[in-house]
Amino acid sequence: MKKTILYIATLILFSACKQTVKKENIQVNETSRVEYLPYYNDESFTPHWLTPNTEEEKQFHKIPDFKLVDQLGDTLTQKSFENQIYITDFFFTTCPGICLKMTNNMTKVQEAFLDNPEVAILSHSVTPSIDSVSVLKTYAEKNGVIDSKWHLVTGDKTEIYNLGRNEYFVENDLGIPKDINDFLHTENFLLIDKNRHIRGIYNGLNRASIAQLITDVDALLEKS
Repeated sequence: MKKTILYIATLILFSACKQTVKKENIQVNETSRVEYLPYYNDESFTPHWLTPNTEEEKQFHKIPDFKLVDQLGDTLTQKSFENQIYITDFFFTTCPGICLKMTNNMTKVQEAFLDNPEVAILSHSVTPSIDSVSVLKTYAEKNGVIDSKWHLVTGDKTEIYNLGRNEYFVENDLGIPKDINDFLHTENFLLIDKNRHIRGIYNGLNRASIAQLITDVDALLEKS
């Protein structure tokens, strides 16, 4: 009888130990997810796992400087986002389809980081000849855009399209050459860290993807 009780107790203890180890392993995986968001450098969005603050990271693809104008008429450059993480996308105010849903989902991102000055949003118009400063201002007021947090920008079409296709890699048409006459239209949101590296791509129409974006921003904030 004593041997039976001892055997049962041993089994229970062994089972508890296994559960503890499993839980600890899960926690380690979650931590590594937080600490090491991947880096991206081309349209395939193949993840690269770089160690922060190394020479490799410093030489990795970065978003170059730009000069655009927002809904307040203010000129924005990369310096405008110094010491900030930003989320970026491409839209146009007369879009009859996906843009309104994208804007609605970006509003959720705005709400999540409304009180955090380290996070900004940058939305590029892909019809800059139509989306003047005044048009962007009206769109911002209509859709709950907070000027200090979320910048809707217009500017030179060639610069905007080059940024979208060759620097942010927002389109999914791999291997299909395009020029300025091909319309730039994408539902993707991108996460850019404080060193101007691309750290994530998200479907701006998908609620689960938006939730992951918010989680990843928190991760970068924790390690920045």
